[in-house]
Amino acid sequence: MLSRRTVSSVVIVLIVAQLVVRGWLVATGGFYWDDLIFIGRASTHPILSWEYLGHSHDGHFMPLTFLVAGVSTLIAPLNWIIPAATLIVAQAIASIAVWRMIRVIAPAARGGAIAAFAFYLFTPMTVPAFAWWAAGLNSLPLQAAMAWIVAEAVRAVRGDVAPQAMRGVVIRSTIVFLVSLGFFEKSLFILPVAFVAAALVVRRTRSAETQEPTPSRDPAPTDADSGSRSHATDLGPIGIAFVRVRALWASLGAVFVVWLVIFFAVSDATAGEHSIGQTARLVWRSVTNAILPSFVGGPWEWERWVPSPPMGFAPLWMIVSGLLVVVGAIWWAVTRRQGAIAIVLFTVAYAVLAQVPAMWNRSSANTALELAQTMRYLPDTAVVITLAWALVLAAPPIRRSAEATATRRHAQDPAGQVAPVAVGAALVGALVVGSAMISLASFSSSWRDDPTGDYLANAQRSLAQNREHPMFDQALPLEVLLPVAYPDNQISHTFGRITDRSPFASTTDTLNVLDSAGNLVPGTVTQRRTIEAGRGSCRRPEVDERKRLPLDGPLIQWRWSVALSYCANRDGIVELALDGGPAVRVPVRSGLHVVYAQLDGAGSRITATPVTPGLALHTGEGRVGEVVEARLAG
Repeated sequence: MLSRRTVSSVVIVLIVAQLVVRGWLVATGGFYWDDLIFIGRASTHPILSWEYLGHSHDGHFMPLTFLVAGVSTLIAPLNWIIPAATLIVAQAIASIAVWRMIRVIAPAARGGAIAAFAFYLFTPMTVPAFAWWAAGLNSLPLQAAMAWIVAEAVRAVRGDVAPQAMRGVVIRSTIVFLVSLGFFEKSLFILPVAFVAAALVVRRTRSAETQEPTPSRDPAPTDADSGSRSHATDLGPIGIAFVRVRALWASLGAVFVVWLVIFFAVSDATAGEHSIGQTARLVWRSVTNAILPSFVGGPWEWERWVPSPPMGFAPLWMIVSGLLVVVGAIWWAVTRRQGAIAIVLFTVAYAVLAQVPAMWNRSSANTALELAQTMRYLPDTAVVITLAWALVLAAPPIRRSAEATATRRHAQDPAGQVAPVAVGAALVGALVVGSAMISLASFSSSWRDDPTGDYLANAQRSLAQNREHPMFDQALPLEVLLPVAYPDNQISHTFGRITDRSPFASTTDTLNVLDSAGNLVPGTVTQRRTIEAGRGSCRRPEVDERKRLPLDGPLIQWRWSVALSYCANRDGIVELALDGGPAVRVPVRSGLHVVYAQLDGAGSRITATPVTPGLALHTGEGRVGEVVEARLAG
C-alpha cells in the first residue's frame, strides 16, 4: 500500500502536470465569441451597474462572471494575460478542492483515490469549458464550490465537525454557494448533490455498523449532538442526513430558493422555441458521443466549423470501449462494495438530468446535434463521477467466504510487491491519461483554428495607426462574431476601452474600414441612391440656409451612409438629416472636399442646414448606401 507521503507527492505532481498542460492550452488560445460580448458590454456600460451585472446573457444570470470580465477589460482591454491567469488560478483552486473532497470521503484510499483524482484532472470532459474564458468563468467556480460543499457536508454528517465549529461550516459553505451562484446559476445543483452525498455516506456508515465489529473511525458523539442522533436512529439515511446537519441545509436551501426566484425574474431562459424531442436527442448525443468516450480519454478527433467551437467526433470503437469501461466499473462496484447500486443510480441520473436545462434552452429545431459534442456542459458531471468514485472507494466491502478473503489477502507477495492486477490497473490508467493527452492536443489544434486572435491584433494596430481620422462603426467579421450578438458585434463595443485608436463617429473626411483580417483599407459608399448636384458653383454656393438635396429614389428606414462632395466658403458645421431621422452635425472645411456621414431615417431627400454663421456650400454629386471596402465596389 502506498504511504501517505507518497500519495501526497503523487497528487502534487499530478496537479502541477495538469496546470502546466492547461497553461500551455490557454497560452496558445485567446478570446472567442462570448468573451467579445462580455468585453463589448464592459466597454459600453458601467461595470457596477445593474444593467451590466444583471444582464440576462443567453438565458444565464451570472453577475460575478460579468464583474470579473469587466474588471479585466478595465485593467487591460483585449489583453489575454489576465483572462488566462484567471483560468489557471480558478483551475488550481478547483483541483485542490476536488482532491480535498476525495480525501474527506475516502481518507483510507490510496491508489484508488489517485486514480479518481487523475480522472478529474485529465478527462476531456473538463477541457472545452476551460479553454473558453466565458465558459471557464462559469464552470470552474461551480466545480470548486461543488467539491468544497460536498466535503463540508460529509464532514458534518459524519460527525467530524465539533458542534461549536458547525456555525463556521454553515457560514463558509453558504458564502461559497453564493459566490458560485454569482458565476453560474447551474451551481443550484450543488445543494442536491451535497445532500445526496451526505445521505450516501450515512447509508455507508450504517451498513458498516452491521458488519462484524471493526474499529470505528468516526468520533464519539458529543453531548450536544447526542439528542439529535438519538431522534434520528429510526429515520432512513435521508432523514438522518437532514437532521444531523439541518442548519447547513436550511442555510443553503434559503439561498437556493431566493436565487431561483431571482433567476426566473431576471433571465430569459424560457424564451424562444423549445422541443422535448430535440432536448432528448441532444442529451442522448452527449451521453453517447461525449461522456462515454471520455472514459477512455476520447475523443481524439476535434473539428471546427468556424465560428462554432470545436466538436469532438469519437469513432464507434471508442464509444463502445468507453461503454465497456463504464459497465466494468459498475460491475466491480456492485459486486465488491455495499451501497454501490445507489451510488451508480445517483451518478447516472446526474449525468443525464444535469444536462437537460442547458439542452432545453438550445432545443430549437435549428439546433445541430453536434452542439452536444462540444462537451462544454460536462465539467460538473466530471466532478460528480469523481465523487461517486470516492464514495465507492469508501464503501464497506461485501462480505465473502473465508476462501475469497484469503485470496484477497494473498494478492500481494511476501515481499510486499503489488499484485499483477494492480499493475495492470495502473497501466490502463496511464494509457487512458495518455489518450486524454492526445485528445487535448487535437482539441488545442482545432481551438487555434480561429481568426479571432489575429483579427483583434491586426485591428488594434490599424486603429492605432489611424488615430487622426474618425471611423464609422462596423460589424466584426462573421467568422469572429455573428450579427445575432448585435450591438456587441460592433467594433465600437469591442475596442471601446482601447485608448490608442481612431475615434468612432458618425462623420469623417477619410473613409477607412477594417477588412476581414483587421487591416485598415480604404472604404467607399455603395450607390443605392444618388444625390443630385446643386445648381450653384464654388463661386456661387447655393446652400446658405436650410435646403433639401433630392435623391433619385426613396429610401426605407435604415442607417444609411452618405458620401457627399462639396465646396465650402469657410470652415464650419452643417447639419444633414433624412426624413424621420435625427440631424447629424458634420464638420466641413474651406475648399473642395468630400465628407462621409451616417444618417438614420428614410425618404427621398436629405436636408442640409448650415449651422456656422456665414457658411455656404455648393454640393456636388453624392451617393447613399452601405460602407464597403473600396476594392469590392469596383
